[in-house]
Amino acid sequence: MTAAVAPTKNAQFRQLSVLLGLNFVDMMGFAMVLPILPFYAKDLHATPEAVGRLIASFSIAQLIAAPIWGRVSDRYGRRPALMIGLLASALAFLVFGLATSLWLLFLSRIVQGAGGGTTGVAQAYISDTVERKDRARALGWLSAATNAGISIGPAIGSLATQLSRAAPGFFAAGLCFLNVIAAWKWLPESRAGVKDGPTVKRKPVWHAAFKVLANPGGQAERLIWIYGVGMLAFSLLTTILALWLGERFGVDKKSIGYYFVYYGLLSFFMRSLFLGPTVDRIGEVGALRLGTILLAVGMLLYAVVPSIWFMIVVIPLVPIGTALMFPSVTSLLSHAVEPAELGTMMGVAQTFAGIARVIAPLVGTMMFQRVGVNAPFIWGGCIVLLVSYATFRHVHAAPSTPPVAA
Repeated sequence: MTAAVAPTKNAQFRQLSVLLGLNFVDMMGFAMVLPILPFYAKDLHATPEAVGRLIASFSIAQLIAAPIWGRVSDRYGRRPALMIGLLASALAFLVFGLATSLWLLFLSRIVQGAGGGTTGVAQAYISDTVERKDRARALGWLSAATNAGISIGPAIGSLATQLSRAAPGFFAAGLCFLNVIAAWKWLPESRAGVKDGPTVKRKPVWHAAFKVLANPGGQAERLIWIYGVGMLAFSLLTTILALWLGERFGVDKKSIGYYFVYYGLLSFFMRSLFLGPTVDRIGEVGALRLGTILLAVGMLLYAVVPSIWFMIVVIPLVPIGTALMFPSVTSLLSHAVEPAELGTMMGVAQTFAGIARVIAPLVGTMMFQRVGVNAPFIWGGCIVLLVSYATFRHVHAAPSTPPVAA
């Protein structure tokens, strides 16, 4: 296989800009549909438990598909994997707009979840194209684009419902089709020599996932566990926050949106403006350690916060912590695996994140109801403290390697 020639700074910027734009539009379409999904399901006579299964079906499909998409991208290239994933999302939104029965909503969610398994592919694309020293910063921008799309999408979806029941799904599908065209026209392949990939003998796609379970002490495997546990804690908070604010401080549906806007803006600005300078100053490992500490402390403080005004101080700790933690651990993971397996391992990381997103709502709501309203935050904060300890004991910066000669 011919060695890849590193792209120039201008080429890196163009490729990254296109990828961020694609991710922003994709997440905006996703967020247009998600908030109105339960109401559409209830219109089709779904029970609350059925609504829960409907929401979970997305994460289940995503966690199954993520390693497969990673392997496809390693073998055939990042560009075709991303384009197929975007096309799957477009078809899912069309089904959503046309759905007249509950099983069609399930089909829409499953297809969208399978297409959404390409998050790891997008991360691998950045690892292919961005210099090592700038990788955590670029991954932070990818997260910021995600947050921006998720912040804007619900408002557009709500406005679209005033046109017709099908309008949000059709509009989201249109955005995804435009995304496919944009990717085909402006997004180049990030891996040189991918046509040589099929001659490389590869282990089964699930081998990497089983290896993470069987050998959690490896550097890459340990980073994936850290990523998964961090996502579990973060998903606990996002699942419980509205219920907890209502129970503790009487926040209702008319005012809950302000808290999420505050949270979303903090996360966006942290990832887009402050992550890069922070990593430049303390390094990826330092950013990971600081992020885990802030996430753990933020969650534990939820359990003892005395007033709603004190929340103004407590809320920023979690988005700042996750903004430091997730891009840093993803960047470190990209250094710890062989280039030929990068997409696969990024997909495995997303599989563990998907498992966390399935477990967190089930366990969090059960603890909230049966143990106490603060129990999910205490549990989440404690497990992140253990992860923080692991980052100090077992996570170290990978030695720098010289660039590959052309």
